[in-house]
Amino acid sequence: MEEIKSPAAQKSEYLLEVENLVKWFPIKSSFFKRTVGNVKAVDGVSFKIRRGETMGLVGESGCGKSTCGRTILRLMEKTSGEVRLDGQDIFALTREQLRRIRPKMQIVFQDPYSSLSPRLPIGEIIGEAVREHEIVPPEEFDDYITRVMEVCGLPEYYKDRYPHEFSGGQRQRICIARALALSPDFIVCDEPVSALDVSIQAQIINLLRQLQKEFGLTYLFISHDLSVVEHISDTVGVMYLGSMMEYSTTEKIFANPLNPYTKALFSAIPIPDPDAQIHRIILKGSIPSPANPPRGCKFHTRCDHCMEICKYAPPEWNEVEEEHFCACHLYNDAEANERAEKLMAEIKAGEDAPAEEQEVL
Repeated sequence: MEEIKSPAAQKSEYLLEVENLVKWFPIKSSFFKRTVGNVKAVDGVSFKIRRGETMGLVGESGCGKSTCGRTILRLMEKTSGEVRLDGQDIFALTREQLRRIRPKMQIVFQDPYSSLSPRLPIGEIIGEAVREHEIVPPEEFDDYITRVMEVCGLPEYYKDRYPHEFSGGQRQRICIARALALSPDFIVCDEPVSALDVSIQAQIINLLRQLQKEFGLTYLFISHDLSVVEHISDTVGVMYLGSMMEYSTTEKIFANPLNPYTKALFSAIPIPDPDAQIHRIILKGSIPSPANPPRGCKFHTRCDHCMEICKYAPPEWNEVEEEHFCACHLYNDAEANERAEKLMAEIKAGEDAPAEEQEVL
């Protein structure tokens, strides 16, 4: 099945590079439709994914994982930041250039029930974009779709059937086949197994790993299920309220989580041993609104290690150990501490100043 995967140009070690990606949604007033604020869904996220590897992106519901994935694919326009796929700045491309590169970056959506058109047969769902982007000559189209389906565990006679005739696991295989048919280099898997039974989840995860090994695919795997992320991912990023809190290889981050939020998140992983001693970290309070996030470290309102500096200065993104990045004041070096204390002093001075001086500040 050589036609499905074209060799990627070996330009750099990393296929995807994201730098300070920001995606804000404006809040409009009800009457004058003026922008009165912003929902900071993605707020300065940075990471890299090597070719042929999988990065897991985890965090609580509403932290911005799916928005981040869709903005990377330019399904949404960014507010600021950079996204480079194979060295190309995605947001610098013209409409025609973006159309040409579209087959190389695909997405598998969370819900296999709503992401397939009920009016099209399976063969047309998988082949619609193949025909549009002229992936193969017309005379080879039918055989090509058959081969793609067989690779994803779908028999040829499914071609003329409709989505309502299939189970959730089969529909997700159809969604994966639709993405694979365009011969992509990069696929965003947006919680692809969260709507499926546990036994079916294992089948889909194994299929994704098999396809990655066979065709050299690169995944951004968004999920709530930390055990699945640990199983499939090479690196893991942890998001909270639109910001990246920690990023490292899977082995390092699961063996030695640094950020207090990461520790609390990982403590919730169920252990299949009734005699095991589980130390659960129960977070206090609730998640703040992304429209009005806390000043300083966004996690300080729920953190047991909160210091005075956390309430004023946002933590810097530091490489605490090799390939292990963390945004937390607990791991500041002397220079980072000095910058944070200076910022805290400036903010406090502004708060203590009389009203007239505050306007000037």
